[in-house]
Amino acid sequence: MDKNNSEMLKALGTLGALGFTLVLSTFAGLFLGIGLDKITGLKPLFTISLLLFGIVAGFIKIFKETIKKQ
Repeated sequence: MDKNNSEMLKALGTLGALGFTLVLSTFAGLFLGIGLDKITGLKPLFTISLLLFGIVAGFIKIFKETIKKQ
């Protein structure tokens, strides 16, 4: 494998890991919010707020990783 293919595979791996991080943080916020809503009875409050928090946290992680790579 030459150097260009190796660099491309490494970049694709990084991109996949960042995408996985975004999806994982979003679903973690969603499921944690649903669980807290079931416990407290405040139906959409925790689901919406923690879902948004998970999305924002995922984008912050992506932003930090892309700045670190440059």
